[in-house]
Amino acid sequence: MRKGFKKVLSIALCAAMMGTMLTACGGGGKKDAAKKDNKEITIGFSQVGAESDWRVANTKSMKEALSAGNGFKLSFADAQQKQENQTKAVREFISQGVDVIAIAPVTETGWETVLKEAKEAGIPVITVDRQIKTSDDSLVSCWVGSDFKKEGVEAGKWLIKDMEKKGKKAANIAVLQGTIGSSAEIGRTKGFKEGIKDAKDFKIIASQTGEFTQAKGQEVMESFLKQYKNIDVVVAQNDNMAFGAIDALKAAGKKPGKDVTIISFDAVKAALKEVQNGQINAEFECNPLHGPRVADLAKKLMNGEKVEKVQYVEEQVFTKDNVDKFINERQY
Repeated sequence: MRKGFKKVLSIALCAAMMGTMLTACGGGGKKDAAKKDNKEITIGFSQVGAESDWRVANTKSMKEALSAGNGFKLSFADAQQKQENQTKAVREFISQGVDVIAIAPVTETGWETVLKEAKEAGIPVITVDRQIKTSDDSLVSCWVGSDFKKEGVEAGKWLIKDMEKKGKKAANIAVLQGTIGSSAEIGRTKGFKEGIKDAKDFKIIASQTGEFTQAKGQEVMESFLKQYKNIDVVVAQNDNMAFGAIDALKAAGKKPGKDVTIISFDAVKAALKEVQNGQINAEFECNPLHGPRVADLAKKLMNGEKVEKVQYVEEQVFTKDNVDKFINERQY
């Protein structure tokens, strides 16, 4: 009887122990999951700089979305237009052991080595606005930004139609390029040429970088006006360069938007006002509010979810016909 009692007791104790182990495993799993869900995500963001109104709006969007209130701890680094500063910042992020790295790169190339270091550290990389070209696609988890080539193509097509309305079949075009080698410059340059390829008498007579700044844009436009007497169209690859071009044209006694057609990219509020007053003829939007999308992607990556490599933002075109509907809603 005692032997049987011991056997029953032994079975009961084993069952109790197994139950405790199962409960511990189940409870621990839920606790770990909850901890993962509630974990503050540390993210390092290397920004190009503050060269334009667009860039300032982009930085603001990123900082607001990647805030403590949204579950993030942000380390922010302003590269001041220098890639070497970005490389240094990324290495600092790696040494800090951040969970995610975000980069708005100065140029597309020259990233291979430092991105391999991030991969070896197990840190996913999100590129913002501009893209990065590498021989290994796995070095960048995803990219958030605009279809720059499409913007350029649409600008070219718009110009052909606009000139047709004015009864003009020929046009001498001056282009203020952005930072040479940046995704925006490459895409918009290539796209615009593609957009006007069927207009045989549309000629790009001048093309030079204005470095995405108003001062440089004005300087380059002044140089163009000294070299070429008959400029029909100015294509500025961002609004700040367009503002500089407008100042240069006025100083030369020309009426922007009338004597010279102005096409610009970004569509910041100040530029939309120029569309309203007729000094800019067409604005091709480049949406800078990337923060919410980056925050969402960072969370998904931390949860082990798969994300699409390319994440385009929604954009539109503004002319005098539709600008009044949108200008008051502009956040930047």
